[in-house]
Amino acid sequence: MTQRLAAAGLLIAVLALNGCFGGVSLNEAVLSYDHTVSRLEREILLVNIARLGNGLPVHFTVTSSIAATFDYQTNAGIAATFPAEVLDLGVTSAENPTLTIVPIHGKQFTERILTPLEDAKFDFLVYQGSPIDMVMRLMADGIEVQTREGAFARFILNWPTHPAEYEEFRRIAMQLAWLNATRRLFVGRLSFLETTHARLRTPPTAADVQKAFEKDFRWRPAAGDGGYALERRVTGRVVITNYDPRTLSDAERQALNARAGANPGNFVLVDIRPGHPGGDFPLFGALKLRSLNMILSFVATDHGASREFDVTKDPRTGDSGPNPRRALGIEVTEHAPPGVLPHARYGGRYYTVADTPWDRQAFTLLYQLFQMTVTDVASVGVPITISK
Repeated sequence: MTQRLAAAGLLIAVLALNGCFGGVSLNEAVLSYDHTVSRLEREILLVNIARLGNGLPVHFTVTSSIAATFDYQTNAGIAATFPAEVLDLGVTSAENPTLTIVPIHGKQFTERILTPLEDAKFDFLVYQGSPIDMVMRLMADGIEVQTREGAFARFILNWPTHPAEYEEFRRIAMQLAWLNATRRLFVGRLSFLETTHARLRTPPTAADVQKAFEKDFRWRPAAGDGGYALERRVTGRVVITNYDPRTLSDAERQALNARAGANPGNFVLVDIRPGHPGGDFPLFGALKLRSLNMILSFVATDHGASREFDVTKDPRTGDSGPNPRRALGIEVTEHAPPGVLPHARYGGRYYTVADTPWDRQAFTLLYQLFQMTVTDVASVGVPITISK
């Protein structure tokens, strides 16, 4: 009888352990899948940098879903043998994952890899705290200098194949980084009240108010004529200024937004005015943003005539922080790097992110841009499903 009670107790313990075992296994599996997918995406970026460095086109494949079935079974029994009962226990588990990967091609490839990035992505990354000079060096193909009337004056190319322009671009980036570090730079979307030509001589009815509200408008008393006018709050284009745009009137902000809106969506207006912090280094123009493909090409071509070089800051610029030679350093070696540095093997060599705080942050920035451009895979071609 005592042995039977002991066996029953062991059986209960095993069943309890089985429940714990299932939870622990599921936890480890989820973390393992997350680690694997993240590592694959980092390696895809590095492999494409290697491809471009070897004169080959890029190709992207993303994991759109992982479905895993976990099966836990417990077998237990008490066998009557001589001279005593024997407890027969068994715990088994099985995992059956199914991974769906999607190659990015066709229209999605054009829109997400080859199309220049929109100004909102630049604003978002700077707002998240990325150094503005790091974002500029990776994302911007150059600066289009314009007249105050919006006419093209010249272009400052951010490629070391044009040394004089590259140096000027780097010095402008350091100037903006210094202003940003000292809280004297404003980066964000313009916001202003826009008034339409619609007018009412009498107060609007409830129906008028409802219709206006549905279209984000509201009625307000019109200045001067005693009637009522329609207005709405408009969020416009991204600008970089050395003054607070909120100090401008609505009409001035609307005019500045119209000037920014005359540029394509991948341009970020820059208005550094005299009479404000950093105004002795004035600039009016726009950053021209690259596509993800061009960003990878810029990083990949850091050799030979295309090699980036050191640039000193302008005498008018204060301390702007780190100023490394490369926007993103990738080391190419014959052996795998130690530690956990992001790396990928291609063509028998290893492509590794340089082991500096700047380069690790710059690669994180590149990874974030990748996530911002290839996350929607619902309608991309025919997925490839792999069952393990």
